[in-house]
Amino acid sequence: MVYTSFFDLFELVQKYIHKEESLDLITKAYNWAYELHDGQFRKSGEPYIIHPLNVACILANLHVGPDTICAGLLHDVIEDTNATREELANEFSEDIAEIVDGVTKISNLKFVSLEEKQVENHQKMLLAMGKDIRVIVVKLADRLHNIRTLNFMPEEKRERIARETLEIYAPLAHKLGMFRIKAELEDSSLKYVDREAYIKISSLIKNDTSARISNVDHTIAEIKKILEKENIHDYTIKGRIKNIYSIYKKMVNQNKDFKDIYDILAIRVIVKTISECYQVLGLIHANYSPVPKRFKDYIAVPKPNMYQSLHTTVISADGFTFEVQIRTEEMDQIAELGIAAHWAYKEGIEYNKEKEQFEIAQKLKWYGDLLKFSEEDKNDSAKQYVDAVKEEILTNNVYVYTPTGEVVDLPVGSTPIDFAYKIHTNIGNKTVGAIVNNHIVPLDYELQNGDIISIKTNKNSFGPSEAWLKIAKTSHAKHKIKSFLNKQNRDILLGRGKDLVDEEFKLNKITDYDITDNFVKENFSKNNLLTVDDLYVDCAKGNVSAKTIVSKYTGSMQVNQDQLLNRQIERSQKILSTNSETGVVVEGLKNPLIKIGSCCNPIPGDNIIGYITKGNGIVVHNISCKNCKTFQMERIIPLDWAQDPGRKYPASIKIEATSNINLVVEIMNMVSQCGLSILAINANTHSIETTVKLKVMVKNLTDLKNLIINLQKIRFIYSIERENV
Repeated sequence: MVYTSFFDLFELVQKYIHKEESLDLITKAYNWAYELHDGQFRKSGEPYIIHPLNVACILANLHVGPDTICAGLLHDVIEDTNATREELANEFSEDIAEIVDGVTKISNLKFVSLEEKQVENHQKMLLAMGKDIRVIVVKLADRLHNIRTLNFMPEEKRERIARETLEIYAPLAHKLGMFRIKAELEDSSLKYVDREAYIKISSLIKNDTSARISNVDHTIAEIKKILEKENIHDYTIKGRIKNIYSIYKKMVNQNKDFKDIYDILAIRVIVKTISECYQVLGLIHANYSPVPKRFKDYIAVPKPNMYQSLHTTVISADGFTFEVQIRTEEMDQIAELGIAAHWAYKEGIEYNKEKEQFEIAQKLKWYGDLLKFSEEDKNDSAKQYVDAVKEEILTNNVYVYTPTGEVVDLPVGSTPIDFAYKIHTNIGNKTVGAIVNNHIVPLDYELQNGDIISIKTNKNSFGPSEAWLKIAKTSHAKHKIKSFLNKQNRDILLGRGKDLVDEEFKLNKITDYDITDNFVKENFSKNNLLTVDDLYVDCAKGNVSAKTIVSKYTGSMQVNQDQLLNRQIERSQKILSTNSETGVVVEGLKNPLIKIGSCCNPIPGDNIIGYITKGNGIVVHNISCKNCKTFQMERIIPLDWAQDPGRKYPASIKIEATSNINLVVEIMNMVSQCGLSILAINANTHSIETTVKLKVMVKNLTDLKNLIINLQKIRFIYSIERENV
């Protein structure tokens, strides 16, 4: 419908807004918009005021509050006139100014590039929702009127705007439960994206529905008799035609013929109570043959957009297949208007924006998730953010439960890894297994509706592997896994680079050196290296040679001879106090009795302490060893590893993997490729899972981490953790 005068709007708002001050405020907003847009015209040639007027009328049909109606009338004044946000706040209210400002920020981003700029625009739009969801309600009304008048735009703009509407705005309307707006956005956009398909489907519906309608009318009459017979009198029953774009999606995405789509026409039964919904369902199934796997109970488990209804597909005696939807009047209102039905303005109720936002977040599960995304990933790139939101919020989901009964929604195809990262990043990073419905499942198990999931974690887990990137479905989980792996790989490169530089200094017979950040800045800033760690990483990558580093160091060494001598003496004392058996340094002792603790098997690279025992000398423990909690503080002494212990140490790891006949062989081959030797290996298989306990000899923690990274490449392995730490 096209609205052409303020009286059209006034007639709509008077149906539910009666306070004089509210009506005066709306009148003032219209007059303001009229004066500010005076002399401006749309592409159609009509005065510009017609656009904000129609936006406000669309909002009024949703029964939104006076402030939102005013924002609809004023939504373009900051962008297209000389009015400022401050003027709006002074003349109307901070609330109205904030909504208009949010819509303006979305609309103000012009598409210089159809890629990055478009993505940034979507991000700003979604973030604006986090501040006040009314911003997006006004923007949807704005987009709806623009789509209605899209035929006046140049052809290339028509298709771009229509595609953007189908990709972003229509799914958002769906997520807000605003079915009427969603359906019109979709159908109107399809005319410009694929006009041929639109005309074809429209024609098929027109030619086909006459026969189907007669069947539906006959079936409605039958159902009425059934309900009346069971003393159900207070109800409404009607037929509805599926919108064109929904049929188009089924034909394209599911490769269906038009004749194979059974829910083009559906029967909707609207009753007073929830108990009557289930009573009507029982009567329908008692009188018609239900189609297997076509029953859905959205009353017990509502959709994320608050939609509630019973859906069932049945076959009549004459072979006619049709869908029946059963719901209460309130559910029907929410199904049509979505969040706007919850937000319908009622006079006499005190409205508070923060309270409303909280209520929306409680009712719209995905909106709460959006707020979490905005907070957790606010430093991510625009594209990462929008990819995550489009994938995890704008697509169909599966609904699973935590052990405490909390519902978690994830994209179809998600795995326990996605579930773990959805709960918390640390849970994801420490995941070692999953239990679904009281059964151990592999981490690539595809989650199903209704699954109850418990994640097994271990604080000593070495974290995700690259194989997880192939298992994870959500952008959020993949992003967190990549962040972890990038940091882990940097730590490995850091250790390798330091070893290379240390070795080069030894070859040059330099035993005392101190590379600082200042040295790196002075000599390697042209390589974009600013810290010692950056230098070691670049050395490990082969971008800077260890010879170059040592050469520059010896050439620029300005160390006072006395300082150099003192450092050499200190280092000599440390070397003298090193026990060759263990490679551990005890300052002040030349030949102490030292033993490596068998409870935690520390290796160079671990943080260690010494515990003075009775009869066994000093026992070396990893600082994370569980036995340290029982130690007497006065018997603990600090220890350090020698620079080059010159020996190897045993290290134990536990591997969890999917059972496979070649698993142990592949593990042994990988250990050999890493240049390490096996002390012991033991595999224990139970059901679909195999646990392998592996003990190897390593020089240091870098060796062990390098082995683990390579073992994680074996496709059967999903968890590796160090034992006895």
